[in-house]
Amino acid sequence: MTRSELIVTLAEKYPHLLHHDLERIVDCVFDSITGALTQGHRVELRGFGTFGTKTRRARSGRNPRTGDTVHVAEKRVPYFRTGKELRARLNKKTETV
Repeated sequence: MTRSELIVTLAEKYPHLLHHDLERIVDCVFDSITGALTQGHRVELRGFGTFGTKTRRARSGRNPRTGDTVHVAEKRVPYFRTGKELRARLNKKTETV
């Protein structure tokens, strides 16, 4: 699901809300999560999952085209870990009749 598909789904579920208001709501949620991660915080959405960051140490890499060794600087990367409830819903066995 893309960002625009999410907005359309919300608009169908909540027809009393205006489309541009839903866009601002979705942007606000994403900006809040991004801002918290940028500041080094963790974002926990109970039942859904946890967003966090991990630090990758500096290392030596290899340019695949030339084979030269290059220095890769230390960087922070985002990660997502699913919550217990989301995992349970994804792995829920469908009942056959």
